[in-house]
Amino acid sequence: MENTSTRRSGQALLVWGLLVVAANLRASLTGVGPLLDQVQADLGLAPAVAGLLNTLPLLTFVALSPLVPRLAARWGAEQFLGGALVVLTLGIALRWVPAAAGLFGGTVLIGAGVAVGNVLLPSLIKRDFPTKVGLLTSAYATVMGGVAAVASGVAVPISEVAPGGWYTALGCWVLLALAAVLLWLPRLRAPRRAAQAIRGHRLPWGSGLAWAVTAFMGLQSLGFYVVVTWLPQVFQDNGMSAAGAGWLLFLFQAVAVLTSLAVPGAMRWARDQRALATICSAVMFLGYLGLLVAPGTALLWSVVLGLGGGACLVLALAFISLRAQDASMAGALSAMAQSIGYLLAAAGPVAVGLLHTVSSGWQAPIMLMCVAAAGQTIVALVAGAGTVRG
Repeated sequence: MENTSTRRSGQALLVWGLLVVAANLRASLTGVGPLLDQVQADLGLAPAVAGLLNTLPLLTFVALSPLVPRLAARWGAEQFLGGALVVLTLGIALRWVPAAAGLFGGTVLIGAGVAVGNVLLPSLIKRDFPTKVGLLTSAYATVMGGVAAVASGVAVPISEVAPGGWYTALGCWVLLALAAVLLWLPRLRAPRRAAQAIRGHRLPWGSGLAWAVTAFMGLQSLGFYVVVTWLPQVFQDNGMSAAGAGWLLFLFQAVAVLTSLAVPGAMRWARDQRALATICSAVMFLGYLGLLVAPGTALLWSVVLGLGGGACLVLALAFISLRAQDASMAGALSAMAQSIGYLLAAAGPVAVGLLHTVSSGWQAPIMLMCVAAAGQTIVALVAGAGTVRG
């Protein structure tokens, strides 16, 4: 009885630890969008260069994600994740330095820390909670999205009242990262049993289903990072204040969080996720189309994009575990989806910035996002069912 109680207590602590890690995987990124105009003005950055603030982390994901399973196998998943949290903390602190070098250098370190968390969380969930993949994936996506939404909403107000302005608004998240490091310390003593769990399979380059999961991850990530980078600017160019645009970005993410809570229930009712993923992707297409034809209805399209985006994020993360035959394949599929998927996503903020500059408006960039959402809708029909085997 005592062993059972101890095991349950250990599992509860692990769940809390994973949720604290998840809380740090987006907040340091989503706070950039509402402040982008201030950053551009203070540092004299062109739109495409400013877009790098959200593209650099994605490029770091691309470079590091394939290496994470091997490094986690060598050092232990818990230990490697703990080191990544330290790197993330240093990156956020470096952003507090009032210089462009600190801003961009810190962003790269943030990307490195987040990349490790992105890859390892699905594998750890598959390893330790194989019967609760949908529930825990939704839980950590909800925490991740909820904190990210708060980061978007408070970015401009903090920059207006805090000493240091936008530097402080970006750097204050170091406190949350420090909390994660401290709360993860007990996990560093965990046995290195995750090594075998995520080392057994090579990345499934030859699997069509793995490529579909990767494409779904990439397209929904492209949409997310384009929205958090440029949506506030779209609203401001239509006459909205910076603070108002920031709160609409908060609304987008708050709706996404609420939507993500409903996904596990919807997944339990269906034999697979093809219909759910297709419908949610189509909702994203509708949101972009609305921005294109009626940009003045900003509130409505923020809600619509949130409805589709929250569900698509949970589905993209869940596909990694659900499509894998075991925890080992989940680690390999996670590394593939995070690396190639984020390579696709990395093109989004820069491409949108360039299109905006060249076309002197937002119609061409939003049309690009309509095409991406249509492609995601097609890919969902494949990614939503089947098993990737070694």
